[in-house]
Amino acid sequence: MNNTEFEFAPDDFLLVGAEKISRVDETFPSKPMWKDILARFTKNKGAVVGTILILLVILMAVIGPNMTEHTYDSQIISHQNLAPRIPGMEKAGIFDGSEQMSTSTGIIVQNKYVSKDGTPTGLEDIYYWFGTDVLGRDIFTRTWTGTRISLYIALVAVIVDMCFGMIYGLVSGYFGGKVDMVLQRISEVLNGIPTLVIVTLLILVFKPGLVTITLALAITGWIGMSRIARAQVLKLKEQEFILASKTLGAKDLFIIFKEILPNIFGQLIIMSMFSIPNAIFTEAFLAFIGLGVPQPLASLGSLISDSFKSFTTHPYMIIFPVIVLAIIMLSFNMMADGLRDAFDPKMKEM
Repeated sequence: MNNTEFEFAPDDFLLVGAEKISRVDETFPSKPMWKDILARFTKNKGAVVGTILILLVILMAVIGPNMTEHTYDSQIISHQNLAPRIPGMEKAGIFDGSEQMSTSTGIIVQNKYVSKDGTPTGLEDIYYWFGTDVLGRDIFTRTWTGTRISLYIALVAVIVDMCFGMIYGLVSGYFGGKVDMVLQRISEVLNGIPTLVIVTLLILVFKPGLVTITLALAITGWIGMSRIARAQVLKLKEQEFILASKTLGAKDLFIIFKEILPNIFGQLIIMSMFSIPNAIFTEAFLAFIGLGVPQPLASLGSLISDSFKSFTTHPYMIIFPVIVLAIIMLSFNMMADGLRDAFDPKMKEM
């Protein structure tokens, strides 16, 4: 037998199935939780659009009432029922101050800013971007003033949810037993009273206004948040890390706010965001039926209520407050939906 040594060339052998070999796992640097949540939130286009719209509405609520020389309560009777007129757009044939009116003889088109016979009207250089109401008040200024009230209601809803409803639910769920039974019976009694009844009773004691609406939201607006917080605590309080904290001698308040709360804070934020449209709609409904802020102060609900009477003759009066209210409610819902997916990415798979 020949003992000659053989040397193999690199291409003498072919590895079968090389294309099916799995890729080697790659390691990526760890990322903080909030950065991960922000990355998932920004991938949701609807949530980003909703957030941008909310920021634009807040900006207009801040600067909008100061963009004209009119105030929300200034009345000019000679300027009543003027259609929207925007500088620069009148030459394009839109928002030039003309409006169609349905009469018994048919539909007529009129423009109160200019006269048909050429005589001066005194309104040639006057512009009302959203038009005026039956008392000659600027709807643009009143709409953004009303938006301030809606945003105030949204802030109140968040504060009530996070400062009272959250704590109420955490305490009720953590301690359980008689404490939980008493606290839940109290919330059930309050939840059984309709909001309209509570507001009506408050009006008998206080004058109609923001104080009445704020108290109405503070009395019953936190119940939904407390139930969510209680349910989350009941799910977590028997977990191993809670038992370990108790074994090491941690106090109850430390466990509630340092161990449990950080693990359920995402769900509570989501619930709080979803409660904002409900609070805004409640205020608009109360204003629509006459239980909102008193005149001449305007809210979106009171603007819609006042404009509803002139809807058939001057529909522009109701269009702009309805659009702003719809944008606010839709934007908060879109942002809350994005927060839900960001804090719990498994929700998208369902």
